[in-house]
Amino acid sequence: MSDRPACCGLTHTDAVEDALRTIFVRSGRSEPVSTSALAAHLGITAPTVSTMLKRLSDHGLVERTDDHRALLTPHGRQHAEEVVRRHRLLETFLVTALDLSWDEVHDEADVLEHAVSGRLIDRIDEVLGHPTHDPHGDPIPPPAGGHDEDWGARLDSMAPGTRFRVERVYDRDSDALRYLADLGVRPGVTIEVLEHSPFGGPLWIRLDGQRCALGDPLVCLVHGREER
Repeated sequence: MSDRPACCGLTHTDAVEDALRTIFVRSGRSEPVSTSALAAHLGITAPTVSTMLKRLSDHGLVERTDDHRALLTPHGRQHAEEVVRRHRLLETFLVTALDLSWDEVHDEADVLEHAVSGRLIDRIDEVLGHPTHDPHGDPIPPPAGGHDEDWGARLDSMAPGTRFRVERVYDRDSDALRYLADLGVRPGVTIEVLEHSPFGGPLWIRLDGQRCALGDPLVCLVHGREER
């Protein structure tokens, strides 16, 4: 446990913080935040998620919609951003200071984010020069509000002929991150979208003069904007 106070009358356990961060990230990506989706993402049972969501709701951190989706309240979002800030600063530190690769740091940061103190996080932020984005292109929430979690457009939504600048790559799948890194798909690069193969086939792109195919499990991880 860290030095963070239980300001809502709810002790911020590792499980609570994982749930808040997961709701925050999935909501930002317009992914379902249902009980079953959260259970699958967190690797726990649906009844356990239901109990946790009730606790979060009782303490004013989450609201439940009529179709049983979970939404963060403004106060819940504040706490979620604190967890996300720690996670992304830790990922940045592990890559920058310890030379880990971008596919290794998500799980490590997932463990460390619950134990690190606010004082140490502020020191890491200072030593790193107050970075604005982590190695996957995810924006790092500032210490006091004003955070924009915009994910931009997904690569698979781009029409053939589009030049697409990669801004973010979703970091949940280490194998996918390694494969994309081998292809050179990282934040900051520009991809030319060539064609969508019919009947659920791959998306063909050109990067650094090389033509390659990306299946749906990969293209759905890559976010950015059309270059004009």
